Amino acid sequence: MALKSSIYKAQLNVADMERNHFADYSLTLARHPSETEERLMMRILAFAMRAQERLEPARGLSDVEEPDLWAKDYGGQILEWIELGQPDEKRLQKAQSKSDSVWVLCYNHAAHVWFKQLEGKLARSDRLQIWHLPSQQAQSLAAACQRNMQVQVTLQEGSIWFTVDQQAFELQPARWL
Repeated sequence: MALKSSIYKAQLNVADMERNHFADYSLTLARHPSETEERLMMRILAFAMRAQERLEPARGLSDVEEPDLWAKDYGGQILEWIELGQPDEKRLQKAQSKSDSVWVLCYNHAAHVWFKQLEGKLARSDRLQIWHLPSQQAQSLAAACQRNMQVQVTLQEGSIWFTVDQQAFELQPARWL
């Protein structure tokens, strides 16, 4: 018998001072049986960092043809393809061929090795951004994960203040590409 996804709900308030974007989102996220709470929280963080009107969760782990998050225009054209973790070079090339821009958030301890292997090949792309969140910060967010969450995210001057209910975290993601 196949395991079912667990449903998580997050009331997300985003205050992005850099992009002048302020909005509330009600997210319903299906956590695939193979997905960790750390990865689920990285989906929420990535959503907050790239928040826009047309951004929505895709099927990600459940469908290898889709990213973790994406934004599409009204005609169905993919405007932004968002990946988590360490996608391989072929997946990133495919994403760039299908969308206007590709954005990656990597967060585990092996991300440095992954990036060093692909850096030369990826540096030629002007439609690709890669961001890294230190694994200790990602693990801290995972410890705060709950089935129903009130999440407040403020982005300002390269720092992110991420609050889950009463737990507050200061995150320092770094742009690698």
